[in-house]
Amino acid sequence: MTTIENKIYENVVWPYRLIGNFLLIGAIWLSTFGVITIRHNLIGKQIDSLLSELYQQSAVVGWGLDDITLEGREKTSLNEVFDVLNITRGDNILKIDLPEVRQKVMSLPWVKDAVVTRRYFPNIIHISLKERQVKSIWQYHNEFYPIDEDGEIIETEYVTQPNVLQIVGEDAPQHIKELLQIIEQDKELFARLKAANYISKRRWDLIFDDVEHGITVKMPEEDLETAWKKLVKLDKTHGLLKYKLTFIDLRLKNKIIVKVADEK
Repeated sequence: MTTIENKIYENVVWPYRLIGNFLLIGAIWLSTFGVITIRHNLIGKQIDSLLSELYQQSAVVGWGLDDITLEGREKTSLNEVFDVLNITRGDNILKIDLPEVRQKVMSLPWVKDAVVTRRYFPNIIHISLKERQVKSIWQYHNEFYPIDEDGEIIETEYVTQPNVLQIVGEDAPQHIKELLQIIEQDKELFARLKAANYISKRRWDLIFDDVEHGITVKMPEEDLETAWKKLVKLDKTHGLLKYKLTFIDLRLKNKIIVKVADEK
């Protein structure tokens, strides 16, 4: 190759070499920056610092929390809510994490569900609660536990109410929801039910009118709804539960066994 050709070749190639060197240097710089960023989280720290400063400044100029309002609260105390939230007036309302607030509120024993929203001017965090309802009291090992509509134990202190159904037996809470869905269909007869005993983890004995001296109705292991409807019909047409009986046995499909209480 002649000298002239060499010069032409160099003139053509050098820009590409320069671009290649820049690209190589850029790749090395990006790799180094990436390693440093990963090791020290410089970007994350800078962003966190900027956000912290932004929140502080915005709280001063009108974005501070004015109040927390609660809706649907009956059994949940205000102190319980405020203690678990750890939020105070003046905190930046934009900084408050609503999903985190909801998660904290949901940890309270009486709370079944919660909706948390922001409201502005005034700046308010509004919490709408749906509380768990006591559907029965489970007596187990001489202790009493409130049971909600889903058959779950409510882990809190509770004063037993006289009109709440008492249930007995191992695994009774896990099966009470199914029972209630059936027997609550007849409100009049259900109102007379005082206790339900889950027998041998298989079936229910229902006790009417009085826990100690009432009428015990022995329900079958299967086809519980049919047996309950039969009891309702017999009571409405023949006043079965008005007689002085000790028990009514509905465990047999085509036969009803009753025992009359002894005369005193």
